[in-house]
Amino acid sequence: MCLAVPGKVLDIEERDGTRMANVDFGGVVKEVCLEYVPDLAVGEYAIVHVGFALQRLDEESARKTLALFEELGLLQEEFGDPWEAAAGGAPPWATEARAVPGADSSDGAREARQ
Repeated sequence: MCLAVPGKVLDIEERDGTRMANVDFGGVVKEVCLEYVPDLAVGEYAIVHVGFALQRLDEESARKTLALFEELGLLQEEFGDPWEAAAGGAPPWATEARAVPGADSSDGAREARQ
């Protein structure tokens, strides 16, 4: 799943004519392109999707969103180590039983795995 995740700009540099930044996503730091938000400054927050800052965000909204994503396990899902996940088998969210849409609860425990 790809999320638009809020992150805090730690530093900014120009590389080959492109503004790039190191952005902190609740403890995970990734490189992000700032070309869509050219006036973003160090210390500010932005919504980032697939490596591009898309929009400035206030700090309170960013912190609340990061806390919610962390609580739901979405930060680990989005930024976790894929090699670690592969070594540990399927992630917990992939093995939860889910009711089959349209199934009648009286006809047994029809469940499908994601």
